[in-house]
Amino acid sequence: MRGSELLNKMDLISPEYIQAADRKSIPKRKRLKKWCAIAACLCLVFSLAVPVMAASMPAFYNVLYAISPSTAQFFKPVQLSCEDNGIRMEVSAAYIHENTAEIYISVQDLEGTKFDETIDLFDSYQLNTPFDCSSHCILSGYDPDTHTAEFLITIEQWDDQDITGGKLTFTLREILSNKETYEGIINEVNLSDIRLDSTPQRVDPRGIGGSEFIEKYKDSPDHDLLTVLKPSGNICSPVDGVSLTGIGYIDGYLHVQVYYKDILKTDNHGTITLINKETGETISCDGSIAFFDTTGENSYEDYIFTEIAAETLGEYDLYGKFITSSGPIKGNWSVTFPLRKAEN
Repeated sequence: MRGSELLNKMDLISPEYIQAADRKSIPKRKRLKKWCAIAACLCLVFSLAVPVMAASMPAFYNVLYAISPSTAQFFKPVQLSCEDNGIRMEVSAAYIHENTAEIYISVQDLEGTKFDETIDLFDSYQLNTPFDCSSHCILSGYDPDTHTAEFLITIEQWDDQDITGGKLTFTLREILSNKETYEGIINEVNLSDIRLDSTPQRVDPRGIGGSEFIEKYKDSPDHDLLTVLKPSGNICSPVDGVSLTGIGYIDGYLHVQVYYKDILKTDNHGTITLINKETGETISCDGSIAFFDTTGENSYEDYIFTEIAAETLGEYDLYGKFITSSGPIKGNWSVTFPLRKAEN
């Protein structure tokens, strides 16, 4: 066919066929490469974004930790020290051996006016680890010259498994300090002529002390509610935040009831004992039952003596030891550090 004839024939071809011929088919292999590239980009974005979110968004980190502790700790950035509200917290040392980790955390009062040697973490700290464990924290020392307290945190991984790698996050929200201690005979109360009360009430206890009472009530079908004195008013207040609100007998047992104000903020607490006036013998209570008031902020505690007969009560003085504080120092302190075993 001549060239001029070919051009004339091309005029008869439909434009739709020309457009269809111009579309190139995409091989499946290229499509696969395209999706692999997209997936790689998503992974890159995820790997870059998650550490930032874990560091800057506590809510995201908490959700991730609830789903997968090991993943959350993997992405949590290392941060060995932090400052807030004039207080600096820092990782001083860490000793990892077998299934145990011993970590020293220093807390320094940069202003020298925040806390003293009575400092307490007030059970407001939190430990996040990539494994299941048990732990406890104690005050190991206080330096008044630098206003620095040192705390020892001991962690034991469950099932005696060795602690291998990973990171630990220690978070602190409140510090309690500047505590005051009152200890001595409560002279305002004369047990020889005290008006005894025996008006009982049933309460849901927040705590039970004394092995005898724990054993007695744990198997009881009605163990959820326990019998204590009904508060009869303020008998005396040996120290601010602490009052005696009842002394009497229930089922033949002597109850001495103490009211502790605002314990969720002050951690006010104490003990009651009896001292024989003639011999000086100290008699500790056999158990105690603590319960909240209707607001859920203040606490009562009945100290119970099982061997003190009512006719002999005048032979004793009431002795109290109470620890109070003005309230917590609040802040946001958090450190994250790798768990590395010591080489030697």
